[in-house]
Amino acid sequence: MFTGLIQALGTVKPLTGDSWQITCVKSSASVMHDLAVGDSVAVDGVCLTVEDVLKDGFIATASPETLRRTTLGQEQIEQRYVNLEASLRVGSKVGGHFVMGHVDGIGQMLLVEQTATSWEMTFTASVDIACYIVPKGSIAVNGISLTVAEYQPETMQFKVAVIPLTYAETNLSYLKAGSWVNLEGDILGKYVEKFVNFDKGNAETDRQITPSFLSEHGYL
Repeated sequence: MFTGLIQALGTVKPLTGDSWQITCVKSSASVMHDLAVGDSVAVDGVCLTVEDVLKDGFIATASPETLRRTTLGQEQIEQRYVNLEASLRVGSKVGGHFVMGHVDGIGQMLLVEQTATSWEMTFTASVDIACYIVPKGSIAVNGISLTVAEYQPETMQFKVAVIPLTYAETNLSYLKAGSWVNLEGDILGKYVEKFVNFDKGNAETDRQITPSFLSEHGYL
């Protein structure tokens, strides 16, 4: 589990088989401190397990499913920076939101505009991810915890406002129109969806969590 607060930038290099070498290139202390075999590190929002610790990085394996679903499977991954975050420790501050490192799919950056106080970035999302996007809700973009400023359900596009610190310390500043990013919806939305659709379509039971059900039980 992660918080979506990026600790370092790194590069990715494919090795033999499904193994990858991740090298820290900026602000590596937070990631490399006490890093051990078996630890989890989010690489552009993808949770990977450390299999070998190197002087300035580590070795991990990315499964075929991970490569298919995320930007790690794209050929140009070697040519760009990736965001790195070590897993959340018990008792640590949760400055962003709970990010699982289980990417739902990829989206595309459409536009970036600099304002007086931030950068406004617009992204697309697939239908599988769009259902979890709500205005003022949380979303992880390349592992970064961001707040949805606007959402257009018709086009499945959303906008986020990125403060200067986040823009400078993550790989968002390297994105261009058309760049692909990893997206992970808020885990709370996924559980809500499951409970709302509980036993839906089952003719043998009428147990469904609906607005009426919640109202009857004091939740609305």
